This record gives sequence, structure tokens and C-alpha cells, in this order.
Amino acid sequence: MTIFKIQHNHAAGGWNAGISTLTVDNDMFLGLDLGTSGLRGLLVDASGTPVTEASGEYSVSNPHDGWSEQDPSEWIAACQTVLADLQSKSPDAFSKIIGIGISGHMHGAVTLDKEFQTVRPCILWNDTRSAKEAAELDENPAFREFSGNIVFPGFTAPKLAWMANHEPELFERVAHVMLSKDYLVHWLTDVLATDMSDASGTSWLDVGNRNWSEELVSASGMSVGQLPTLFEGSQLVGTLKEELAAKFNLSSTVGIVAGGADNACAACGIGAFEEGQGFVSLGTSGVVLVARERYAPEPTSAVHTFCHAVPEKWYQMGVTLSATDSLEWLADILGSDPVALSNSLPVEATGPTSVMFLPYLSGERTPHNDADIRGAFIGLSKTSDNAVLTRSVMEGVSFSLRDCLDALRSTGCNPPALIAVGGGSKSDFWLSTLANTLGLPIQIPEKGDFGAALGAARLAMVGAGKLPASDVMTLPKIERVIEPDPSLIPLYESAFQKYKKLYRALKDVS
Repeated sequence: MTIFKIQHNHAAGGWNAGISTLTVDNDMFLGLDLGTSGLRGLLVDASGTPVTEASGEYSVSNPHDGWSEQDPSEWIAACQTVLADLQSKSPDAFSKIIGIGISGHMHGAVTLDKEFQTVRPCILWNDTRSAKEAAELDENPAFREFSGNIVFPGFTAPKLAWMANHEPELFERVAHVMLSKDYLVHWLTDVLATDMSDASGTSWLDVGNRNWSEELVSASGMSVGQLPTLFEGSQLVGTLKEELAAKFNLSSTVGIVAGGADNACAACGIGAFEEGQGFVSLGTSGVVLVARERYAPEPTSAVHTFCHAVPEKWYQMGVTLSATDSLEWLADILGSDPVALSNSLPVEATGPTSVMFLPYLSGERTPHNDADIRGAFIGLSKTSDNAVLTRSVMEGVSFSLRDCLDALRSTGCNPPALIAVGGGSKSDFWLSTLANTLGLPIQIPEKGDFGAALGAARLAMVGAGKLPASDVMTLPKIERVIEPDPSLIPLYESAFQKYKKLYRALKDVS
């Protein structure tokens, strides 16, 4: 078994891990992915091959329009369920875990008091209540200068400003602010830590220099002392608490690395960390992400420029807030389910439908930074049946991802192709639509696991010192490629140009 040894390095402000030279091939690593609706655990062996997985669900609360909250105690309950299930399914492999990495949804504001108890439910990434506070902070040019990003309503800093304005009694109790996955890290280790990729989405990080910006933190009415210690994603932050080690029959030398933001971990899982490597994700939200070798922010484009979960790397991404969420919404309205709607469509796209869908169900990030805009169908008729509406939703999300790609290109990102990930990537029709809309080949990896949980496990592998990141975070084998159809590209381009005009028209009447 590999043995983690921890010594505190006061000069570096973090923990350094010394790894013994004795390693064996049956070492196991665990990746945990804290998603919006559930926690997934993936156990992998020393080669990075998945062994078994488990999941636990929890709920999202929407007490008001635009609000989205979660009780962090549900994450702990889900994590205990996942650990117990993995132990039950593969007891021998589970007992050989030597490292754990955690991925999680970004921007969540987890507030703790002096006794490390939660002050209020976590305000999630897709909560837009702090639009006013975000706009006020964004007026301070220091935020874009140091963070490299617009202050979006979903980011962490404006959420604390909202608390100060609307929940002053609770705000006064806040001793510590954590990001969502870091609450799990604290539960596992008692350490208050975060990683560079997740910290990038707070509006408090100097993203180019990879440290907290005292100016940005104080401008938000906070102090750096309230924030967790910064680590790179593969750095060891601590070891498993003895009581948890005993409960799950694990060694107390199991190392916990800082982990990463969900999209950064997804990039680690897919192997996108060299310049120009990237993916398009059709998950709850939609993402076009491209890895960068250098820090090259362009805040006015509403592109996110974040630190990667590996040192000296960055990534840029455009985000649309409602991707498969739009299809799930439609399925619920139609009394169907997303899989059935998707299966009703042909394998290949043959051109855009005459019905246009604007997928702004929860506002929009890239390129509009508009928390108030809402979605719409344009061009409905008596012939607009379930299949037409489904096509329209998939096309609308694809157009919003084209918006994201165009914004990325304005920063110098020019990916030659994109790997498709996420639940929506199971639909060939959707991928065909994407290829024609983006004008890029869409690569479909061989069947396997390339998600954020694998990326988190890979970070744990790097943290164990077994292999460098370049050897661990390899690209998957591509099973097939969906090429854009030259005869259809002009049709989708024409529809996309109409789509772009509709945002302003919708805004004017909203």
C-alpha cells in the first residue's frame, strides 16, 4: 500500500505530501462527484480503470422564483450512502483505497459559524437572486481585472453580498465560507480547503496569479481569514478522519486531495488539459470548454476564464444554464420523459425546424449575462407536435452552445474538434445538430466513464505520486466522429443568425 505522509509547509501556506516508494498495483482510488441532484462515487484501480460505482440522491429547494438551495447535510448523508454501497459491492477493492478526490458543482455559498455549523442552506450555482449585488460588484473594475471574469449572479461573492443586504443577522454569524465540494472535504478531514479551479468561480480569486485577492474579498465585505486555504487540485490536503476510517474499515492514511470544480474535473476525466483540447457537455447546463496553456481572459465576452485543476494550466468555457434541463422541462410538460422524446427523432439532423426555442428558462450566462431573461417558443403552429418541439429544444440549446463557441473564439480559442460528454450526448440527433451548428467534428469516445468522478479519481492518483498528470489524464479512444454536413451548415447558420436576433426582441418585450 502507498503511504501518505503529511507535513505542513508554512511558507507555501499548504500541505505537502511525501509518498513512500512502496506502491502496489492493487491500490484503489475513489472519485466523488457532488452533482446538483445527487452524489456519485467511482472506484478505480491503479490503472484508472473503473471497478464499481454507487450514487445517492438529494433534493433542490426553490422557495422563490430564481432561488435554488440545498441543505449540505444531505450531501453528507448521500456520501455515507455511497461509501456504504461501494463497500458492500466491492469490499476487497474498497478496503484498498489509498486516495480520494472530490468534484463538485461550482459557486455554491456554504456558510459556517464559529462552531462549523451551517448558517443557512447553500445557495447554488443556478440561483440568480443576487443579480443586483453582482451588477454592483461588477461595476468595480478590480473584479474583472483580477478575477478575469464578469461577476455573475451565480458566483459566490454576490451571494454573500446578498446575505449582508437581506439576511444581516445570518451574515454576522458567518465565520467561514466554503464551496460545495469543500464541505465534503471538511467532513472527511476537518480541513478547510479549496482548489484553484473551484475558487476561480467565487470572484475572490486572482485567477492569473492563483491566490486570493485581498482587494476583491474586502470589496465584498469579507476577509481572507473567512476563506479556505488554497491548493492545487492534486495536492493532498489531509487524511481521512479516524472515526470515518474505522466506520468504513479504511486506513486513516487514506489521502484526500483538494479535487476540483465539476467542469475542471470533467476535463481531467476526458483528458483535456493541453492547449486546444476540449469538450462540449450536454448536462443539466451546457458547456463548451477548452484547455489553455496561458491565462487569457476576455470578461466582456462572458466567457469564464478559470484555473484548471492541475498546476500552471487554465481553461475557458462558455455556459448555457439550461441544456438537458430544457429537455426535462419539455418532457414534464408533455407528460413524457427525455429518453422517449429523444428516441422519437431520427438518427441524423436534416435541417432546422421552423419553430425556434430560446432556452433561457433560468436566465443565461454566455454571452448575455442576463439573469432576468426567460425562454420562449417562436413560430408555433397546429402542426407543432411533440417531435417538432423536441427538435426545437435541441436546436435552441445547440444555438446557445454556438453562442458559447463564438465567445470562446473571441479569446483566441480555436478547438479543431470537441468531445461530446453528458447525458444529452446519448442522442445522435442532438450531436448531429451540434456538429452542423458549431461547424466542428463531434467526437464520441468509446464506451466508458469519462466524467467528473473519474477526473476526481485521477487527481487523487496524481496526488499519490504514482504518475504525472500527463500520463494519468489521457484522452479517450474515439469510437466515431460525427462530421458537420457541408450541405446543411448554411441552413443552420441562417437559423442561428435568426436565433441571435430573437434574444434582443425577447428582451425588449420582457
